[in-house]
Amino acid sequence: MRLRRYGDAGQVFPIYITVVGGLLFLAFAYFAVGQAAANRNGAQTAADAAALAAAQERRDQLAGAWVQNVLDPGKWQDIFDGIFDGSPGGVPVSPCGRAAHLAALNDARLDGCDPGILRFTVEVETNKTVGDSIVPGTEERRADATATAVVEPRCGVRPPAEDAPEETLPRLSCKGGKDWDLDPDDLTILPKPEDLFDVHLAD
Repeated sequence: MRLRRYGDAGQVFPIYITVVGGLLFLAFAYFAVGQAAANRNGAQTAADAAALAAAQERRDQLAGAWVQNVLDPGKWQDIFDGIFDGSPGGVPVSPCGRAAHLAALNDARLDGCDPGILRFTVEVETNKTVGDSIVPGTEERRADATATAVVEPRCGVRPPAEDAPEETLPRLSCKGGKDWDLDPDDLTILPKPEDLFDVHLAD
């Protein structure tokens, strides 16, 4: 009986080792998958931040252009449409530099930036790799992601009444029920960039 008991134990032990080894393999595999998912999430966070930064830079440029031309209402609608003279040479400064800066702050690098007029698409890649794992090929694998952010005008331009004085400025009628009646003789209080434009990630 004892020999049989020892024989049974000898048969069970290899099975036990196999099961434990399989569980450990699965645990390491799941860990590698988790690392990859975390890297992917980090890449998407960096891409979202970079795209929003580019759009916010363009929003600030447009708001600045509107302030410079506040007494020239003929240019207002063009500015709200994204058309403006953004530099001495007449070419708006690209917000992609701001996008690259935000990507770097999130431990990634900017791989691509498509600066539209009011729409910005960026591609980023993480600086960190997934790292060594039981899954082959992860040592040098980095995560990448793409994001798009848009700038949308919040205000419409309503011309003055026909019988209004010639110097009367148009009314800005903005989302949220906020209207701006600007006095050309007192421009100390003007809409802020976030009053004039919305910035958000594209759906």
